[in-house]
Amino acid sequence: MPIATTNPATGQVLKTYEAMSTEQIDAAIERTDLAYRQLRATTIDQRARWMRAAADLLEAERDEIARIMTTEMGKTYVAAQAEVTKCASACRFYADRAPSFLADEPTDAKAVKATRAFIRYQPIGAVLAVMPWNFPLWQVLRFAAPALMAGNTGLLKHASNVPQTALLLEDVFRRAGFPEGAFTTLLVGSEAVDRILSDPRVRAATLTGSEGAGRSIAQIAGRELKKTVLELGGSDPFVVMPSADVDLAAQVATTARCQNNGQSCIAAKRFIVHTDVFDAFAEKFAANMSALRVGDPMDADTDVGPLASERGRDEIHAQVRDAVDHGATVLCGGEPAAGDGWFYPPTVVTDLTPQMRMWTEEVFGPVAGLFRVSSYEEAIEVANGTAFGLGSNAWTRDPAEQERFATDLDAGNVFINGMTTSYPELPFGGVKNSGYGRELSELGMREFCNIKTVWVGEGVASAGAGAHSE
Repeated sequence: MPIATTNPATGQVLKTYEAMSTEQIDAAIERTDLAYRQLRATTIDQRARWMRAAADLLEAERDEIARIMTTEMGKTYVAAQAEVTKCASACRFYADRAPSFLADEPTDAKAVKATRAFIRYQPIGAVLAVMPWNFPLWQVLRFAAPALMAGNTGLLKHASNVPQTALLLEDVFRRAGFPEGAFTTLLVGSEAVDRILSDPRVRAATLTGSEGAGRSIAQIAGRELKKTVLELGGSDPFVVMPSADVDLAAQVATTARCQNNGQSCIAAKRFIVHTDVFDAFAEKFAANMSALRVGDPMDADTDVGPLASERGRDEIHAQVRDAVDHGATVLCGGEPAAGDGWFYPPTVVTDLTPQMRMWTEEVFGPVAGLFRVSSYEEAIEVANGTAFGLGSNAWTRDPAEQERFATDLDAGNVFINGMTTSYPELPFGGVKNSGYGRELSELGMREFCNIKTVWVGEGVASAGAGAHSE
């Protein structure tokens, strides 16, 4: 994929960039390594001042940043504005919480025969972030804010279709006061990742993307013995049981499926509905989806903008056609819009069977699959019957069922009677083919820390001194 801004609402290429040379990449890594030595020597209070300054810049320039994101990947302008605001909040969250998240943790010194014993969290160095285009600011900030606050530095290899967003992030952190090179954007293709991650000055990597990309990063990191955090998407279930508020569930389902034009890893994708409320839910859900307005993403009245790429639009249509060819029924949508741009209408498909791609595959666009089940046990079987395990939704007002869903859903996130989303306060990540490790919260900050054990003795000779055991 060329490194370029291509407006998905028109298909027009607006700006192209040359990939960095080997020499430029090496120089960028060297600057980042030097910046790490500076940053780790600063205080948390100093880093917090810079992080709050970054938040101020994001808020002051929100509208222009949002316009760039909309132009590059097609999310609605309203959604892009909200994304910038969320990123600014995350910067402030980590500026405020880093002192407690990184504070020394005392342990039972007496139990380990010490005068003092504690855990200390320290940075490890430069972390390579390989990031996707769908939330081009938030995906990066949820890594960068905790990493920089911990004293690490960041190297960003962003998706090739959002180069302007990638460059503005580097500019924001530089203008906020962070040392030159503390956060560096690398305009490179995927072929350069192996060389970058193999560099000894790069200590770890985080990736949000496809299974294939995750396997590739994990393979390189395994060879080089480097830590990774991987978030590889999902085919999230949205389960509706008889006790649910069906009207509310259908309303939230519409947003959950079509947020970000349907291009979200944690968007609900498989709607698993108990037969007792299936018909009522299906009717309301299809009507809600049909009512969404598809059009110019810069228009404040638009609900769903274009898909980010022509290839992405063609892929989800192929999944819909595969389902129809195998006997599925389309309740609404199902055909690409005519004219310029990579638009696809909100679509609901039912009568799905295991022979169809939509039964287990992630559909990365505004297309929902409806599954009818007759019991709690069948709902769990269908919900967990995928290689993915990122997010999940369950709708029930039965307290006993709520407890069972919390335990039985095989996912990194379980949201009951609400839409799956990400918060700085909560850890975020998946299981199975959705990846491993966690972002956000204190756990996300500590993923790229040296969790160091410190044991302090009296330093006085005593009987048995010098004895060794492991």
